Amino acid sequence: MEKVQDGVVEMERWERGEDITEREKRLIRETWSRVYGNCEDVGVSILIRFFVNFPSAKQYFSQFKHMEDTLEMERSVQLRKHARRVMGAINNVVENIDDMDKVSTILALVGKSHALKHKVEPVYFKIITGVMLEVLIEEYTDDFTPEVQRAWTKMKSLIYSQVTAAYKEVGWVQYPNSTM
Repeated sequence: MEKVQDGVVEMERWERGEDITEREKRLIRETWSRVYGNCEDVGVSILIRFFVNFPSAKQYFSQFKHMEDTLEMERSVQLRKHARRVMGAINNVVENIDDMDKVSTILALVGKSHALKHKVEPVYFKIITGVMLEVLIEEYTDDFTPEVQRAWTKMKSLIYSQVTAAYKEVGWVQYPNSTM
């Protein structure tokens, strides 16, 4: 989200990419290894919360856009497949967190695909990374100390800023009928 102050556009703090320290990278890798061991179920939890709290996001998914029942979503083969893809993309970012050029390439591919092929509004990346962090904090309470949460907040910002940079690179424009 941008704010205009004195004619200058400012980004909210969490959207600016703050450097992730070596310690934070280690914390992210350590906590992610526990999360990724249960990647499909965690991914499904993230997507279900995302779709329940932001039902307009389902418009981009013909396979399950009409699903209202969370149990039906949980059992959906297509939703589970997408959850694995989402978690796999995050895993690629975490595995390459020491190589920001590779991270940028990974997230640029994700951003360009969602902009050009799927026509997904970029705000949904901001939303889903926030939902992801909420779910991880709830499901891994003991692991997600305040320090780990700060590290993951930086990761969330990194993902969003890199994906939106890809949208800008391909000349993304807001469509008049956008949902948000």
